[in-house]
Amino acid sequence: MADSLFSRVLVANRGEIAVRIIRTLRALGIASVAVHTASDRDAPHVLEADMAHQVPKYLDMEAIVEVARVAGAEAVHPGYGFLAENAAFARLCASAGLVFVGPPPEAIEAMGDKIRAKATVAAAGVPVVPGAAEPHDSLLDWQHFPALIKPSAGGGGKGMVLVRSAAELPDALESARRTATAAFGDGTLLIERYVANPRHIEIQIFADTHGGVVHLGERECSLQRRHQKIIEESPSPFVGPDLRARMGAAAVEAARAVSYTGAGTVEFIVDGTTGEHHFMEMNTRLQVEHPVTEMVTGLDLVELQLRVAAGQPLPLTQDDVRLDGHAVEARLYAEDPARGFLPTGGRVLALRTPEGRSVRVDSGIREGGVVGTEFDPMLAKVVTWAPDRARALRSLDRALAGTVVLGVTTNVPFLRSLLAHRAVRDGDLDTGLVERALPELDLDAATPPEVPTAAALVFHDRPRGSDPWDVADGWRVGAPAWTTWRVEARDGVHTVQVSGLPGESAYVRTGDGPQSHAVIRATGSLLEVTIGGRTTRYEQAHDGDTLWLGRDGHAWALTRHRVGDPGDRPGAAQAGDGVVRSPMPGTVLVVKAQPGERVAEGQPLLIVEAMKMEHTVTAPRDGVVTELPVRAGQPVDMDAVLAVVAEEER
Repeated sequence: MADSLFSRVLVANRGEIAVRIIRTLRALGIASVAVHTASDRDAPHVLEADMAHQVPKYLDMEAIVEVARVAGAEAVHPGYGFLAENAAFARLCASAGLVFVGPPPEAIEAMGDKIRAKATVAAAGVPVVPGAAEPHDSLLDWQHFPALIKPSAGGGGKGMVLVRSAAELPDALESARRTATAAFGDGTLLIERYVANPRHIEIQIFADTHGGVVHLGERECSLQRRHQKIIEESPSPFVGPDLRARMGAAAVEAARAVSYTGAGTVEFIVDGTTGEHHFMEMNTRLQVEHPVTEMVTGLDLVELQLRVAAGQPLPLTQDDVRLDGHAVEARLYAEDPARGFLPTGGRVLALRTPEGRSVRVDSGIREGGVVGTEFDPMLAKVVTWAPDRARALRSLDRALAGTVVLGVTTNVPFLRSLLAHRAVRDGDLDTGLVERALPELDLDAATPPEVPTAAALVFHDRPRGSDPWDVADGWRVGAPAWTTWRVEARDGVHTVQVSGLPGESAYVRTGDGPQSHAVIRATGSLLEVTIGGRTTRYEQAHDGDTLWLGRDGHAWALTRHRVGDPGDRPGAAQAGDGVVRSPMPGTVLVVKAQPGERVAEGQPLLIVEAMKMEHTVTAPRDGVVTELPVRAGQPVDMDAVLAVVAEEER
């Protein structure tokens, strides 16, 4: 069969999905062509590909098609996001004589417009959620709450806003329209009834050009926050054979209604009490969570996409589809759960991923690479398979415990905490569970005392050749010397005293506590610390005066303070000083205040955007804006001063 496939394919994407596609191309003996921007020239997908070309940006359709032509590619695989659901790009590929690995542009248009999609599938007998849509309806007149606002042209949860009352509706529409316009170039919105106790369950479908359409079972995607999925699994713990058959048949009919071909996902909102299901949308592309379907079906969905795009019939019928065991996927994000899940970034100083026969890691990062704020914050996916759900969840937790990312704060500890939640273990899921469970999850755990102690030992064990007279310790002739180290962690400064040589024999003590014998040994990036007879192992990485330590999925950034430094966190504003700092690295999207303007505490001053997420920065107190050194469109670092609000003189 491979002889009738393509000889060279361009991958019009980046990150983990581009790497994943390239690996299937290699397995099939197909040459791969990568595209990249200037900042991504050393990205993993570029290093994996057979050849690579620079383009101005990943959404530059004309440049990408020209690269495909020059490189001699016969087809273009768009992955997901970016250009995967862009009918104009599919047509541009066709006009250049390139095969677009995806559905026909007419199907993309029919399902890409949520308003049109609902009407199309409803006509085919697929149940839909009641709602209203622009331009025919005034959404301000909607009276049934809670309700969900959605961009008509959108996907991936971007721009979706839950509205609980009529008073919230105007501002929610404004925010959703702004996000939709920025993300999709179309601000058209719709509003739908919010389903109580909702589960988000999707059906993977495949269709060929010969009339064959099958579904490959369901994926449970209810564990999400801000309408972004976090953990997905297949099969769903809620769906039995009868509901699977009914939802699968509805998904197949939705695909047939638009003469669909290739891979697609029909998403349903399911009432967790009654099992009643309603069509939400159809994603006309491969999904981020497709690996769980691959692991329970044994199929390579990218290979199937390529075969369908090459005109081959599907190699299976519905009766051939079998779901074996259980698979669970966790999305690893560059975000800080302790700071409201704000995006993070930085250089990846150390990277370790889990291994195992039933463990799969799809990653778009590499050690030494930089995680910026211009792209989606998802860095990788960790997926595990087991014969049953309970073992698959345990396996995923172990895999996350073996994941180390140093230099960039990630959500791995949050994922482990979520997996341990009783409702998750029991399969009692709905789309609001994560938000409700947040108070129960340990999002801002205190730094374990042994961690800053280990850091102090590393700082104390200075490289040979350094000048001991530079150390402001208590050394004196004929007496033990205790060096005081102030180790800053995210939860404050820890004071540790060290005496002796940690690489041989030393003693440590914290505060007024007793002293303990301590030894450290380093082998490459592996650090072994023994304190009082207890040995702990870490991955370590150094970044100037900051030491990163990783263990059990946690990562700590610990900064060395010289004796006499203030204990306050550097760069942190003092309480009540009126300084407004950026909560994340990103770009100022909107400036809502002016210098000299009187503002009230909590009043929005600016909107900062990073990794496709908006964050509203508010006034810390009543007063007057005396400084506003930023403008819309300006990039800012984390903790950069955005404004100063001074108290009014009385």
